[in-house]
Amino acid sequence: MTLPPFVWLILWLIVSAPFVYIISRIDILTGGRRGLSRWLCLLCLAVGWVALGRAAAAFYDAVGGDLAIRTTWTLGAITLRFDGLSLLLAALTLTLTTLIALFSGPYLGRSEGFEKHYALLLLLCGAIVGLGSAGDFFNLWLWFEVMAFASYPLIVFYTRDRLALEAGVKYLVQSSAGTAFILLGIALVLLSAGTLDILGVRAALAGAPVNPALWLTAGALFVIGFGIKVALVPLHTWLPDAHAQAPSGISAILSGVVIEAGLIALLRALSGLAGAAVSWGALLIGFGLFNIILGNLMALRQRQVKRLLAFSSIGHVGYMLLGLGVALYTGTAAGAQAGFFHLLSHGLMKGLAFLAIGALMFGLQHGLGQAGDAGGHSPLTVDDLAGAARRYPLVALVFSLAVLGLGGLPPLVGFMSKWQVLVAGAQTRDTFILVVLLIAALNSVLSLGYYAPLVNRLYRREPGALVVAGRPIPAVMLAPLVVLAVTVVLLGILPMVAGRLTIPAAADLLAIFAP
Repeated sequence: MTLPPFVWLILWLIVSAPFVYIISRIDILTGGRRGLSRWLCLLCLAVGWVALGRAAAAFYDAVGGDLAIRTTWTLGAITLRFDGLSLLLAALTLTLTTLIALFSGPYLGRSEGFEKHYALLLLLCGAIVGLGSAGDFFNLWLWFEVMAFASYPLIVFYTRDRLALEAGVKYLVQSSAGTAFILLGIALVLLSAGTLDILGVRAALAGAPVNPALWLTAGALFVIGFGIKVALVPLHTWLPDAHAQAPSGISAILSGVVIEAGLIALLRALSGLAGAAVSWGALLIGFGLFNIILGNLMALRQRQVKRLLAFSSIGHVGYMLLGLGVALYTGTAAGAQAGFFHLLSHGLMKGLAFLAIGALMFGLQHGLGQAGDAGGHSPLTVDDLAGAARRYPLVALVFSLAVLGLGGLPPLVGFMSKWQVLVAGAQTRDTFILVVLLIAALNSVLSLGYYAPLVNRLYRREPGALVVAGRPIPAVMLAPLVVLAVTVVLLGILPMVAGRLTIPAAADLLAIFAP
């Protein structure tokens, strides 16, 4: 049986993960090089990039003039569909995973269990790509669970840290609760439609009278279940602790990919109940507004840098929801393109911000970490950044680009993606949406109230004690930062480049929600 390239991509990433772990363990037990696991992980990701390139080529060849056509693979009750949403999520996931694997070598050093880190990173990457391609509710739930299974040990990587274990328990309990809600929603869908294929559910609900309360209840259960992973307010409480206590590379993928994957899963689930697309759009707009306000207000009071960035992620999810909600509410492609563009830009900027902070933690806290750790794991506060630009000018520059982009300053990609969200909403001329946009715009200015002090601390003339005692940061950790920084600037100046990913994703979103 011939498998499509995107199926090979998923299988390769999933199957290679245990082999990377086993080979690395054998190498460690026989006294081999401890860096083998990282290079094996990078090799597997390189093969994954080849598979993604073939999948993207097949996708663009297939769509021709109709971007809504999908590559579909079915085996029994299993259905996988590689469409614009899948391509966008897969490209972002592989990009960040590759850069994180490269970055993590010196950062993890000889930390206990580092070989598990790389194997789980591959498993997480494969699960997210599979989640983005799920064409039926069972597969959507299955990949969602594999993603949670892979991310939990990564969050509690520092097993001797009580706060890390506490963050892991919060994540595990809330993820399990979300799973229960999702399964209840799937049961209602199966009861109503008699099938779990998402397109089949659409057809069944459209062709037979169904009690609206039944599938609206199912939709509400999906919003709660998947909303926990998306960090919808008030379902966000796991996120700040998990982001703050995980290794910085994992914080980057949690913020830059995992919450975005949860959003794609939520859209997939609601598309099966698209008879109420306008209602889902209004709901997303409402959640987006709450996320923007609460995320910014909570970030303003944070003194730990990673917690500050975590709360800002909640606010940025709000901008994604706002753009996508406008698209579903009005049926226009501009909102969907803007929402997906912000999804992409946030993933790149937040990945850059967390990796830059990880590099600073490596340089500044090497004497404060646990035994066996390459870098410290003590919280890095805003005051600890004082004068860091004098000793680490490159890291300070790229971190400044990341946070100023997140604050929406031109010509960085964060400004352009937020601007497109606001323009798409303004074009609707809807009073409700215009009021929401005004609040969102004011909150973007408000966010500079916690981003600007970070930059100010970096460039203060008097370096702090940690900066004076800091050690050099290896070039292999700086290379991913430079790549992401250049991307953040280029996409801000040339946003049309991102259209290769966002335009098909927007077209497919409207197609799967079409009445």
